[in-house]
Amino acid sequence: MFEMFISAFSSATTLEALIANFVGVALGIVFGALPGLTAVMGVALLIPLTFGFPPVTAFSALLGMYCGAIYAGSITAILVSTPGTAAAAATMLEGPKLTEKGQSLKALEMTTWASFIGGVFSCFVLTTIAPQLATFALDFSAPEYFALGFFGLTIVASLSEGALLKGCISACLGLLIAMIGMDPLSGDMRMTFGSINLMSGVALVPALVGLYALSQVLVTLESTLKGTVLNAADISRKGISLKEFWFCRKALTLGSIIGTFVGIIPATGSGTASFAAYSETKRHSKTPEEFGNGSLEGIAATESANNAVTGGALIPLLTLGVPGDVVTAIMLGALMIQGLTPGPLLFHEQGTLVYSIFIALFLSNLFMLICGLGSVRLFAKIVQIPGGILMPIVSTLCVVGAYALNNSNFDLVSLIFFGGLGYILTKASIPLAPLLLAMILSGIIETNFRRAMSLFNNDFTVFFTRPISAFFVLISLVILIRIIYKEIKMHRKPADNN
Repeated sequence: MFEMFISAFSSATTLEALIANFVGVALGIVFGALPGLTAVMGVALLIPLTFGFPPVTAFSALLGMYCGAIYAGSITAILVSTPGTAAAAATMLEGPKLTEKGQSLKALEMTTWASFIGGVFSCFVLTTIAPQLATFALDFSAPEYFALGFFGLTIVASLSEGALLKGCISACLGLLIAMIGMDPLSGDMRMTFGSINLMSGVALVPALVGLYALSQVLVTLESTLKGTVLNAADISRKGISLKEFWFCRKALTLGSIIGTFVGIIPATGSGTASFAAYSETKRHSKTPEEFGNGSLEGIAATESANNAVTGGALIPLLTLGVPGDVVTAIMLGALMIQGLTPGPLLFHEQGTLVYSIFIALFLSNLFMLICGLGSVRLFAKIVQIPGGILMPIVSTLCVVGAYALNNSNFDLVSLIFFGGLGYILTKASIPLAPLLLAMILSGIIETNFRRAMSLFNNDFTVFFTRPISAFFVLISLVILIRIIYKEIKMHRKPADNN
């Protein structure tokens, strides 16, 4: 075990891995700080650029992007009242008020330290819990993996809460797209329309980049053409004091704990963690009357929570192959592109790599702290980059990223198709996450369901007689029933009011 850790530490601290990690954090801060460029978009865009790298270097860059973008979403929330990412929505409750008071530097420094503390706390929990959970999951076979995939698919319903029909449309579209290509068991061709380019199915990288990067470019350019601009922001001079930092210790602790364990629960995400931490901190605060008027405790709670989600969300991804949020769903695709299969066997077969990922995540948080504290006065300049300059650069990266993987012109066609599809779905308020999750999980569900039927003589009761499988299936059904009930209740209210 000690030798494995030393080997993992050596892999995660090579010069190229450290540079990739630092560059990932720096790019993540840019993507998080600029409204329209999200953590999801940044990670999706970075995947094809890291394909030729060794796995540890590639994931150092991706984790750096993830941590940097989640952290930096609060920068515009504090300075110009516009959250850079959904994770920073709760920061809007306190950040702008602190800026109005002339305390923007205090808010930014608290954001940086809180993000670092939350991220490091989640790293320790990840390192402690994940190996034990993976050991437990080694007993899984086809029925259990099907049940896990089915459980993952119920995340679609959770991500679509409040718009269940639109989420189901998106998921069904994803399942349909995933069926294109060769049948995984029989080898028959499905929906290829005679095209040899579709024999191996739809390439994941052009689909990811198109859905989450190119579509967002189109949306942002539309906003730019309408004349949407951000005003310049000023940074105050006085930073946070040690006394103020110590006063927020309870908020930092609560945010870190809540964020980590919310991250472990699939489909909840940083936004949920931030609001939950904010609510609990306000309830336990000695000065609840300050909340909503510029409270450093509120900033400490929300920012430690949304960065703690990063480590928590990796736990179900690495141990069970179930993504904890949309960004880790994209990382699931990155693992597969690198030829790795997430799940309990990953710990058994690639233990050194897994621990390298743990160490890389800690280093990402450390670099985030260094970049955040060292570049705080540049933040006001970042948010002023015109969309007319930025979006063509991002578009070029989209094309290069999609083409470079296979040097295929057909991948560019896929990129344009999924970019247009993502734009249309976004304008129709149809969520993209269910489509992506359905595409990724479809193979796990279909293959293991058919394998289970073959092994157990087409006996459907196998999914309910095996304890672990039954647990996940029943949990999935409970989640679905709860969400359907809430949807029915929500749609009945307008009728009752009439």
